[in-house]
Amino acid sequence: MKTKYSIFALMLVGGILTSCSDFLETAPKDELSPATFWKTQTDAEKAVVACYPSWCSPATGSSEVFFADCMSDIAYSHTGSSKYKYVGNGSMSRSSTVAYYNYSTIRRCNNFLANIDHVQGISDAVKKDLMGQVRTIRAYRYFQMNYWFGGVPLITDLPQLAEDAMLPRDSEEKVKQFVYDELDLAVNELNKRPATRGRIAKGTALAIKMRASLYWGDLDLALQAARDIQNLGMYEIEKNLSFLELFSLKGRDSKEIICSMQHLPTTYAFSNTIRLFNNADGGWASFVPTQNLVDMFEMKNGLMPNEEGSGYDPTHPFANRDPRLKNTIVYSGQDWVGSDGKTRVFNGLDKKINGKTNYDYWNKENNSSHTGMIWAKYTTPRSQYSASLDDDELCPILFRYAEVLLTIAEINIEKNQNIDEAFNYIDELRQRGGQIKVDREKYNTQDKRRELIRRERCIELAGEGLRRPDLLRWHDKNGKMLAETVLNGKWYHAIGTVDYSEPDPDRRAMIIAPTAENEAERTLDRLVFKPYMRYLPIPDAQLTTNPNLTQTEGYD
Repeated sequence: MKTKYSIFALMLVGGILTSCSDFLETAPKDELSPATFWKTQTDAEKAVVACYPSWCSPATGSSEVFFADCMSDIAYSHTGSSKYKYVGNGSMSRSSTVAYYNYSTIRRCNNFLANIDHVQGISDAVKKDLMGQVRTIRAYRYFQMNYWFGGVPLITDLPQLAEDAMLPRDSEEKVKQFVYDELDLAVNELNKRPATRGRIAKGTALAIKMRASLYWGDLDLALQAARDIQNLGMYEIEKNLSFLELFSLKGRDSKEIICSMQHLPTTYAFSNTIRLFNNADGGWASFVPTQNLVDMFEMKNGLMPNEEGSGYDPTHPFANRDPRLKNTIVYSGQDWVGSDGKTRVFNGLDKKINGKTNYDYWNKENNSSHTGMIWAKYTTPRSQYSASLDDDELCPILFRYAEVLLTIAEINIEKNQNIDEAFNYIDELRQRGGQIKVDREKYNTQDKRRELIRRERCIELAGEGLRRPDLLRWHDKNGKMLAETVLNGKWYHAIGTVDYSEPDPDRRAMIIAPTAENEAERTLDRLVFKPYMRYLPIPDAQLTTNPNLTQTEGYD
């Protein structure tokens, strides 16, 4: 088995190893001591399991995968409960921001590493593997906090007094180097394959290093980590399942998946499936794709809609598009199997259907998709989930092999090397999704190839939480962050109607062309970005608890 997380079997352990406070202050009263715990290998394994539940996000858990793109142009969240929407529209503040600043999982990891030597009767091989898992989790948490806040207190021990934990920020460079060093140690400690289903192995540690070093601009490190993943010989692009099946329960054991968060109904269920689905089928549509993303897809012939000869029809914008569009987005006109098991036409455009209320109309109510669309990833088929959409086995993918190939392709293009390899990897992903190969004569300069790989990365990984960091690290010809351009604009939805007499699902939606006159009607919200928003504000509560902690520049 590959690296996946089946932590539900021992989830009760979290209760005995949980910190009482989000802030890393003193030893929690419910934290077991070496005198009563840390005796056997079973104790050690339970302590490792307790590090897993919130490692990808203390605030939203594995739903982070879905929420994170709502901080960008390609996804929208109508709910402010998790604060991602506020980052996207630039209204985040020290009192209202995404809860990335959190040491609870780090404390569990520190607790394990401080006490593992007390355990007797454990083999060196097992001990090393357990330590590697914990180091990887701790490194990921520091990667996330350091990336979003630009330097955080680096704490690797267990402060016993509140004053001991009142530390100032360490530099971004110092924390970055710690992340790299920890991941290098973890790779050497970890098994190539997990000891049991759901545990971290080498591939995950390498994938984190690959992504982290790419984000931080250390391209040589990112390329080496990607090559090391390839050299494991464990992962490949899924060829036996359809693209949508990869994101279903049927795809959980795919060789493309390097790491996914496992869930099990009733025991450790994924409870946010409801946020993926449309209102008419009982969903809340909390995170949905935007018209901005639709506009990024090519036509079937490989041309962009605005290019001469593309064949684009603005009245029927979904017709003759890159097949990956319907593998990514459920848009109006498509055949859709609802919660009743019956096939109907998906319609987010019309206020009424045959004189009756359309509960999927984009502006019908709070739980309607405010773009009139939902994600195709993870929603097909509806029958794989519970009737309530909150007690499910959905397993969000955190890292997959497609990202490895895209990383290699991007770095090759940035370094202007191995261009054939870059094109080959791009073509492998395009053809898997049903799109034709790239016209290599068209993309014959570095600038054009850079435009291509950035678009391909967005299309392949849409809805998987990587868009905003990509826009923060990419720059234009003048050295300006792309975020300063792309994230200053608007989120849009389409306006129009569905023609039920049309047999072709891709031609049923009849869209009113965007104009200056209807822009207000099409606009959902403004995207706002200023250079200081590269980093996020630290919550007021943390600043109050730790007077030595300084606020991120721009949020004072």
